[in-house]
Amino acid sequence: MSEQTTDLRETVRRRYAAAAVKVTEGGTGCCGPDPVEVDENFGSTLYAADERGALPAEAVAASLGCGNPTAVADLRAGERVLDLGSGGGIDVLLSARRVGPTGKAYGLDMTDEMLALALANAAKAGAANVEFLKGTIEAIPLPANTIDVVISNCVINLSTDKPAVFAETFRVLKPGGRIGVSDVVADDTLTPDQRAERGDYVGCIAGALSFAEYRVGLEAAGFTDVEITPTHQVADGMHSAIVRALKPTGSAQTSSSAAAGECCGVNACCTPNEQATDPLTTVAEAKASSGCGCQG
Repeated sequence: MSEQTTDLRETVRRRYAAAAVKVTEGGTGCCGPDPVEVDENFGSTLYAADERGALPAEAVAASLGCGNPTAVADLRAGERVLDLGSGGGIDVLLSARRVGPTGKAYGLDMTDEMLALALANAAKAGAANVEFLKGTIEAIPLPANTIDVVISNCVINLSTDKPAVFAETFRVLKPGGRIGVSDVVADDTLTPDQRAERGDYVGCIAGALSFAEYRVGLEAAGFTDVEITPTHQVADGMHSAIVRALKPTGSAQTSSSAAAGECCGVNACCTPNEQATDPLTTVAEAKASSGCGCQG
């Protein structure tokens, strides 16, 4: 990883860690924590009032996205959904309600402070079908072919290695699985320098792909039926957009994690219980079972 990439990732991590701290420890308004969204183009105002009202105030306040991916992902009962860059957990909790008790919603985030906030919000919401994982969206700690739907809310544009994000997303999806993502996308006429003039990287502007680049990136990873639909402008020539795509049936992959002897795709020394029926058993669950132990 280059020094510039490391620096950008750390800048992003610090920004979102500060947002989580603001919600958990900062000042509060009359009806709960003050929101941390930047303006009307980002944050909790992009969710319906009934959705906001059904969640812990801290989950709503920590929303920093540019859309509402759960509204466009067509989530169904019993599905497994993964939120890339889950933050305070708003989209995970909304997804959990949509997939119901027979489904499960996973959240992936690299920031300890956001993960702690998300866990607290899940406990307040009484959500039993959620799980939060620590990791990066360029190296998703889940096995191949196990997720029905991948969502994300204004996070992919923050990655400095978007081809890796698209490849990992494709890997973890089941054949026939789909993505329903909200992200910032640039007009094809804007150069990278022009995008940078309109906003910084952590503000979800400078790192945005163009419409053509986004489509090419998804198709290069193997996705089909790519649709990118702008919803509202967030800067001159920059748009919040809904991104949909499918993983074709018959495109199952072998998990490289499993081949490396990792526990259910999670980077750990634990080996899976051969009797386990759930391929997404966590490291903690696997260690507790009789057929799983560390191999030094």
